[in-house]
Amino acid sequence: MANSKPSILVVDDDAGTVRTTALILRRRGYAVATAQDGQEAIEKVKERPFDMIFMDIKMPAMDGVETYRRIKEIRPQAMVMMMMTAYAVEDLVQQALEEGVYGIFYKPLDIERVIATIEEARTTREGMLVLVVDDDPATCITLRNILARRSYEVNVAHTGEEAIAAAREKAYGIIFIDMKLPTINGLETYLAIREIDPQVVTIIITGYRQEMGDLVEEAWRNHAYTCLYKPFDIERLLILVGDIWEKKRGRQDDEGTE
Repeated sequence: MANSKPSILVVDDDAGTVRTTALILRRRGYAVATAQDGQEAIEKVKERPFDMIFMDIKMPAMDGVETYRRIKEIRPQAMVMMMMTAYAVEDLVQQALEEGVYGIFYKPLDIERVIATIEEARTTREGMLVLVVDDDPATCITLRNILARRSYEVNVAHTGEEAIAAAREKAYGIIFIDMKLPTINGLETYLAIREIDPQVVTIIITGYRQEMGDLVEEAWRNHAYTCLYKPFDIERLLILVGDIWEKKRGRQDDEGTE
């Protein structure tokens, strides 16, 4: 996909939106197919794979999130999914992001932003390793799905000891560490990892705002990047990780030109 224009499926029950979006994308050189509901989208995906899918999140009979779940069963390999909506459907938006949807676009579509996102999605983030440290398997799966869809390479550790061992083996760009871990806590884990790699960007995560408050404060004093509270604001998380990656990549480019 990185070396040629990606194939795109546009799915929306609004015929005007489908027609307009497809026309603009075709004029930009993309190969575009269309579908007007979830079931038709599923049939199109059965016929052939697509690099990207733009799908309305709110459709009759089968919404965009359920359609996406079924599409992943048919073609589990990497496919960039982007959702569109004109409605305040925050529950569906949150579900979509947790399922690994690349991004959410609000109607009327900002077509230049759409094009920019398509081009961004074609570029893999080489060298950006992410480690998620949490004893809750659901949190690990959610974060891995979300970040993997953005082309980050994600590893998981369930204890502080596993995380420290992982940090010795590889240089991670970002590490998410839960404060409440089963043996050594998140702060102890973070301090040990900082001794191994002082440059790593660490994001503290916790579902216990008051109980873990002192540990979070201590982590901040020791240069933790920020703290995210559960349940996650997925859009904020993605923006945060993207910003960190751009800063790191910018520094690497500056070093390369010296």
